[in-house]
Amino acid sequence: MRLRTNSKRFNCLTSVLTLHQKAPMNPQLIEQALDKFNVASIGHFPTILEPLPRLTQHCGAAGLYVKRDDCSGLAFGGNKVRQLSYYLGDAIAHGADTILITGAVQSNYVRCTAAAAAKLGMTCHVQLEERVSKENHAYNHSGNVLLDYLFGATVTRYPHGEDEAGADASLESLANAYKEQGRKPYVIHLSMGHKPFGALGYVDAARELLVQIAEQSLSIDRIVVASGSGHTHAGLLTGLRLANSSIEVIGACVRRQASLQQPRVLTLCGEAERLLQIDSVVTSADVICDDSCLAPGYGKLGAEALDALKHAARLEGMVVDPVYTAKSLACAMAVATVAESNTLFLHTGGTPAIFGYEDELTAALA
Repeated sequence: MRLRTNSKRFNCLTSVLTLHQKAPMNPQLIEQALDKFNVASIGHFPTILEPLPRLTQHCGAAGLYVKRDDCSGLAFGGNKVRQLSYYLGDAIAHGADTILITGAVQSNYVRCTAAAAAKLGMTCHVQLEERVSKENHAYNHSGNVLLDYLFGATVTRYPHGEDEAGADASLESLANAYKEQGRKPYVIHLSMGHKPFGALGYVDAARELLVQIAEQSLSIDRIVVASGSGHTHAGLLTGLRLANSSIEVIGACVRRQASLQQPRVLTLCGEAERLLQIDSVVTSADVICDDSCLAPGYGKLGAEALDALKHAARLEGMVVDPVYTAKSLACAMAVATVAESNTLFLHTGGTPAIFGYEDELTAALA
């Protein structure tokens, strides 16, 4: 088992923030809270933080930056690599040999799980949910789906798209079948009420980000991140508040409207705090969700997202996907346009999904 230690980055954070901090930080608490967990080494960190000068100019913004978690190393990268580091660390510690996960047909989480399982010598079973009504060949067979098969995962389908409890129950049934075969399965659940190990990946990312902000002598007032399952949003917010950082986190809704997403993320923050065994650091007022770029719904490409996708490619040579990052970048661009201070876009990856939308993108870009 390969484990990644957090001590080196903790020491870096301590020394850098001594020089640059604007508010008292508490990196000792972060290290203490995270170092009790097993972490599988499957990604390349730290990821780059860099400016987006041409997008900044296009938006007329004070400053627009990007944290490139699309470059996290494993199988086209993405935010799921950080999340899986903690899930798979826990799975290995429990002697698991088979990983089960559920997600949409073009799920980045599923793709990364299949790749990570292959890297660690484990069996993987992925369940693809029918969340988006698409009959075209590219969506159902290209992009992430093709990669699922390439990484050797067993692929089955679940006929519903808005039934988290049912999807998890189906996984549990599959896990029981593996147990009967003498295997040791580990389920990565979709629904609420399970230990949010994935959020810990972004508690850790918050620390990494604070190091980079200090090293580059930047002033970042807000971060915009895609908010879907909520683990990335909740983990990042919890990590920043644990470090006594007041940077605002805006969750760009990609799955459900803000009125439903806000309580979900707040609940996940509470679950992450309990998992970390820390006092509450996140308040309801901290959890900001913006659904202005969600339309026309999950997995569907709207005008704002298409505009962001095109401008990211043509001004910065940066690829965002139709489901998550095009919508969160559209939100970041809108926020940056009216803000008088710097905005950071957290690029959570999802690149392979763009090939599942070949027909729509070809027509839109013609």
